Amino acid sequence: MKQSDETAKLQAQIDENLKKVYQEALDEKIPDRFKDLLEQLRQKEAKQ
Repeated sequence: MKQSDETAKLQAQIDENLKKVYQEALDEKIPDRFKDLLEQLRQKEAKQ
């Protein structure tokens, strides 16, 4: 029993850490150069 409790706690901690990392990635701003590239692609598609 003790080992399964420890395993469950460890898995919960891993889940929490992965969620934090994923959320940090989602919160990052898109660099201006990527925004510019996306705008160029939109303009190119609009011309076609």
